[in-house]
Parts: sequence; structure tokens; C-alpha cells
Amino acid sequence: MFAEIITIGDEILIGQIIDTNSAFIAKELNKIGISVYQITSVQDEREHILAALSNAKSRAQIVIVTGGLGPTKDDITKHAFCDFFNDTLVKDEAVLKHVEELFANFVSTPISEVNRQQALVPSKAVVLHNANGTAPGMWMHSEGVSFVSLPGVPFEMKALMNNVVIPKIVADFERPYIMHKTLVTYGLGESAVAERIEDWEEALPPFIKLAYLPNLGKVRLRLTAKGPDKKVLESNIEAQIKKLLPLIDDIFYGTDDDETLEEYVAKLLTSKKMTLSTAESCTGGRIAQKITAMSGASAYFKGSVVSYATDTKVDILNVPRTLIEEHSVVSAEVAKAMAKSVKMLLKTDFAIATTGNAGPTKGDSNAEIGTVFIAIATPNEVVVEKFMMGNQRARIIQKTVNKAFELLLKEILKI
Repeated sequence: MFAEIITIGDEILIGQIIDTNSAFIAKELNKIGISVYQITSVQDEREHILAALSNAKSRAQIVIVTGGLGPTKDDITKHAFCDFFNDTLVKDEAVLKHVEELFANFVSTPISEVNRQQALVPSKAVVLHNANGTAPGMWMHSEGVSFVSLPGVPFEMKALMNNVVIPKIVADFERPYIMHKTLVTYGLGESAVAERIEDWEEALPPFIKLAYLPNLGKVRLRLTAKGPDKKVLESNIEAQIKKLLPLIDDIFYGTDDDETLEEYVAKLLTSKKMTLSTAESCTGGRIAQKITAMSGASAYFKGSVVSYATDTKVDILNVPRTLIEEHSVVSAEVAKAMAKSVKMLLKTDFAIATTGNAGPTKGDSNAEIGTVFIAIATPNEVVVEKFMMGNQRARIIQKTVNKAFELLLKEILKI
């Protein structure tokens, strides 16, 4: 069963706002077994809206429209619906009463005739009560296709979706089950992961699809199964995961799609009752920021030294100036010295140190832009690796932060 989503508003098309409504609607529909075939954004323009409705009707059984329901002249969704369904607007007394109550109780300015016009709805529409705003939702039918119009204000739309639209869809339509399972890997690129699991992927049954979702430092492998029998889907998904895990055991860190790498590291440190400190140069405190953004970080994170300047490495971290002069401030030797020093200074079990050249100029080192050294001090040793992170400053820093957590995770798992 397919749905389409249409968002109406020039503000989306000119980049003034980000369309978060579609993402929310798609996710909620997917939970109840409805696949979204297409998402379309259109102007507040009659012909554009009518064309989008007509095209969606040819492909989907449910069309959900958001936006264009305000009281001003450029909000023309209701009028377009009337044209599309050969209908006229009529006053809905329940909506009018609701609008008048909202103004009386919550709005300091007097209600105007424009506001009262929110109570005008197509005569063929089933009105969906919008408890949080003045623009009602509308549900209409045409040749077996359901059209749902919702306000574009996100919290109003979400309340209508959760409280009215989803329950009505569940009651009115027979739907297949859609099941997702996501495995998260780290430290290996998408193509390398794909090559490693190629034979397994080729052998997947036709009702299970695999999607690769790469991001900096990790690749999520999302298995999606669709069919009429939930138990069959569950058993097949679990059987395929059982075959997959031995192929990725060294890069696999969880099945929770919402758990970040730093959250997993935090969970491990907490469970092992071990502590962490950081000495950051090129990352400028970004690693510490990621850690302290998580609640409960004080249980395992003791602090950070942002030794951005060379003098700070010498004066605070006691990195020998002769070491810097011999090997350069961007070097494996300096990264190791930083990690050892902050670990000792803050009395922690683990420490991360970063030093590199993020550009656009070379600064205190002649190392090429993108050169980064990351050191991890553990209870037993200090390991350091060199990376070439490209030439875009923001990406160099972000990639270094991600790689630092990857290397730390690898060392924690050895303990």
C-alpha cells in the first residue's frame, strides 16, 4: 500500500524553512505498514497544487497534504481541494465555535472576519478537529483514494497525525507489516562493507531488502522486510542477522539506530567503571563537547585540556619542546606525549589526544593540510595512528572527532 506526501508553501521551495513535516509523516506511516512512494513540495499556486494532487492520485491510495491552510490570501489549499473535487466551501459551525473560543481564551487581538473564514471547509470533507490551532484538517475521497489535508504548523500536524489520521487509517485499511532492523558498523567505508558482505546480500530472500546508510565514521545496514505475516518477517530477519554478524563482528557496535558512537562508548565506560580524559589540539574541544552533551558524563569523563597553541602543549601538558622541535607539533610523537600527559594529569584510565593541521594555513607545522594524528592512552599502552582527512576544514575536524571515538572504542573493547 502506497502513500504520497505533498507539502505546500513557497517558504520550503526558497529554502526559508526545512520540510520536517514529510519526514515525520513518512516515519509514522511506515510504522503502520504504509510505504511512501513520493514526497513532493509545491508552490502556493492553484495549478501547481492541482497537478500534484492529480499525479499523486494515479500512484497512491492515500495522499497527505500539509500547508496552505492559514487565513491569508496566499493559503489556497481549501480552494484547490474544492476545484479538484468539484466542491464548494461551506461554514462548519463546530470549527467556527472552536476558532472563536481560541481567540477568546488565548489571543489578545479581536477575532476578525478573516479568522472566522477558517471555518469554511469543502462540503464533501470529513472535518478533522485541530485542537491546537484554527485550521481544521480535512479528509476527502476520490475514486478509491483518500486525500488528507493537514495544517503545516508542525505541532498541529503531528497531533492530528497521531490522534486522528493514523487511527483512522488503521481502522479503514488493510495493511502489510513493514519491519526494519538496523545494524550499525564503524571504521569501514560503505564500499568496503558491501564487498565484505556481498555473498550474504545476494542470498537475501526477495521480501527482505538491504539499504546502506553511510555517515562520517559509520555505516548503518538497514534490513527491511514487508509481508502479511509478522511472525514470519521477524523470524526471517533474525535468521539473516545471525548469518550477517560473523561477517562484521569486528566493526559492529549495536542495533539501535538512534545510538551514536559516543553514546556506545559512554555506555561501555560506565559499565566498566573506567574514566576518560582528552587533550585536543586540532579538534578544539569538539570531542569533550560531544561527551559532555550526554547526561551522566561526569561519571566517567574527568575533563579536557584544549592545547590549541604549541605553548599550551609545553606549559600545561609538559610536552618537551625539544620533542616538538625534532618531530613537529603535528606528529605521532607529540600526540602520544599529549595522551600520556593528560591521562596522568587527570588520573584517568583512558585518554584521547588529537593534533593535526585542519587548514586553511599550516600554522605551527609544515604538515600537509588534512594531516591528523590521534593517540589513545589505555591502562596498558599508548597507540597512535596517522590520517589524511582531506582539505575541508569543517570535515577534517568532524572526521577526526569520529575517528577518535572509533579508536577509543577499539581499545575499550580489548579490556
